[in-house]
Amino acid sequence: MGGFAGSHHHTVARLEERGLVRLVCTCDPNADAFGAERAAWQFPSRGVQVFADDRAMLDACHQSLDMVIIPTPIQLHARMHAAVTARGLPAYVEKPPTLDHLELERMIAADQRARKASVVGFNFIIEKLRLAVKERLLAGEFGAVQEATLGARWPRPASYFARNDWAGRLLAPDGSVVLDSCFGNAMAHFVHNLLFWAGGPGQFSWAQPTTVRAELYRAHQIEGADTFFVETVSTTGATLRFALSHACAGASSHCETVRCERAEIRYCVGRHLEIRWQDGRVEQTPLEAFDPLLENYLDYLRYLRGAGERPATTLVDTRPFVHLNDLAHISSGIIAPVPPAQISAVRDEKEQLDYLEVAGMAAAHENFLAHGVWPSASGWERKPAEVVTASDLPRFHDVVRAMAGK
Repeated sequence: MGGFAGSHHHTVARLEERGLVRLVCTCDPNADAFGAERAAWQFPSRGVQVFADDRAMLDACHQSLDMVIIPTPIQLHARMHAAVTARGLPAYVEKPPTLDHLELERMIAADQRARKASVVGFNFIIEKLRLAVKERLLAGEFGAVQEATLGARWPRPASYFARNDWAGRLLAPDGSVVLDSCFGNAMAHFVHNLLFWAGGPGQFSWAQPTTVRAELYRAHQIEGADTFFVETVSTTGATLRFALSHACAGASSHCETVRCERAEIRYCVGRHLEIRWQDGRVEQTPLEAFDPLLENYLDYLRYLRGAGERPATTLVDTRPFVHLNDLAHISSGIIAPVPPAQISAVRDEKEQLDYLEVAGMAAAHENFLAHGVWPSASGWERKPAEVVTASDLPRFHDVVRAMAGK
């Protein structure tokens, strides 16, 4: 019931008011700590049963359920999904489904036991304008995709990395893989989006990485990385670059850019779509109001009722994302600390929160995205990373344990 699960509860309550679903039960190991929330969500009048353990909940209620929502810590997704599908039920699994490629394959296999396919909560794939532009891409209107980039800087204070016992961690306290980061978790929607733009030949397709090179850095005092520079070449020959960071202050920014033979597409989530043609034409379309969580529930409910052909993102669809994340860690090999001389503290008086600002971060993003210049080649202190492929995935667990000092 805590964390982002609260957003799911609010959304399900709205759907219940519309007569589309009924919440049967929920669980939390600290269920008694959520008295105010349970009252606000009107659990007693809605007849919602509350359990302290998910397995006990499934044992008691599974025959009354059509689906189960899993908005829990990353390292719990696979176990919970296995318990749900063992009872023939599909799941709405929060993103990322897992950041361990071997665990993902076990989840894909387990999903075959369910009556319907599970969905992974990557929220922006079903935007109507996004789907329309993907159709135009596949039709060849813009020419072949040559390059796609994602630049994103989302400031996060030190308190963000203390929000629970797995935040900013490579491994959970029990040793299971977490890889909580801007790339794998907070901005995972947008990484998945960029792979979607470059995917083909079908509309619901994602670019498959062939080679991957990455440089990972940390400015915060955390186990994992707070800054990623990643480059991959897809099976279609398109180059994708990602520059993401939490080590910054001020306003958040992110933008997905797709460069094709005849046009450049810029998709700024929550703002607008802009298409700049080489002949000088410019299309700019404001994005419609979009409630990601609500719309994804509605889309998945249509599928469960037989009115939709497929979930927006299946577990199989997340292979490129999970592989890219794992290969980025393998390629980097280390998480290089940002030199203290480059880091300054910034106090947000309005929020009463402390942020870090890394000197040269904006320029490093721009140089990498626009020109492919790696930070290690422009003064950041680390050795260049190696280029890796899917054949290197067996090294993943050893690399992550070494990064974590295990």
